[in-house]
Order: sequence, then structure tokens, then C-alpha cells
Amino acid sequence: MQQHQRWMKYAMSLAEKAEQLGEVPCGAVLVHNQQVIAEGYNRCITDNDPTAHAEIQVLRLAGQVLDNYRLLDTTLYITLEPCPMCAGAIVHSRVGTVVYGAPDLKTGAAGTVMNLLDDQRLNHWPKVIGGVLQQECGEQLSAFFRRRRAEKKALKLAQKTAADSSSST
Repeated sequence: MQQHQRWMKYAMSLAEKAEQLGEVPCGAVLVHNQQVIAEGYNRCITDNDPTAHAEIQVLRLAGQVLDNYRLLDTTLYITLEPCPMCAGAIVHSRVGTVVYGAPDLKTGAAGTVMNLLDDQRLNHWPKVIGGVLQQECGEQLSAFFRRRRAEKKALKLAQKTAADSSSST
């Protein structure tokens, strides 16, 4: 369990990079034999790409690094439970183990909303370990969304104040 926490903290540091770009702070790292194969973080807004989730970034890079789309015997650490798109890519890439931090109550596809990673109709079922540093990962996301809501509220107030002052002149 200690190694899972170590790698999850690493994924959280990657999530900070996403946040610095104004992205939802989600980070991921793919490990094989305690070695980093690939790492990534959300880049959907930055790249104007709805598929640029942290997991997809990692899977694409790992395929290039290993020269193989099958990522057998690897462990994927993700700060947020994978969505259906990412879960599908994880199944297709044959990742051995998925370890995630916070559950995704809206689109979680590793057991929270649905469970694509354990769907017996599919041809691969990675081992799933959820809730590693759950509180820390959840707080990282919650703090981001609290700040984003406050920024939007402040912007609306500033726009209203500017509109009120221009209409009174």
C-alpha cells in the first residue's frame, strides 16, 4: 500500500501541472517494475481536445515508449476515477492494474456510476484499487472547483458593476 501512496502522490504532482494550465487537476502515471513508463495530466482545454484526459495522454505516450499498444503488467495511477472513455482505452490497452484516488460521482466507470473495468462482456478486466489518498485527491479537485466558482462569481460581479456604472453616466 505504501508504494500505491507514493505513486499517487506523484500523480497528484502531475495534477498540479494541469491546474497551472487552468485544467481540471487530474494526473496519471503508468508504472512497470517500479519504473515510470509514462506520465500525463489533463490537457483538454489547452489542446482543444476532449479526449486529452490524463489517462489518454499516458496511454498514448506509453504505447510509443514501449512500441506496443498493449501495456501488459503495468499499473496506472490516476488521481480521479476513470470516465467511460478512459476506462475503454484502459481495457483496450490491457493495463494490468488501475489505482485511483477520488471517486467520480458523475462519470466514474470503475465502480462508482458504472463498472466498465469489471464488465465480464469485455475481453480484459484490470485489477482495480480505488480510494488511495482519496481525501487528498478529492480535496485537490474540490479546491480547484471552489476557486473556479469564486472566480466566475467575481467576474460576474465586476461585469455587473461595470455595466451599472456605464449606464448611470
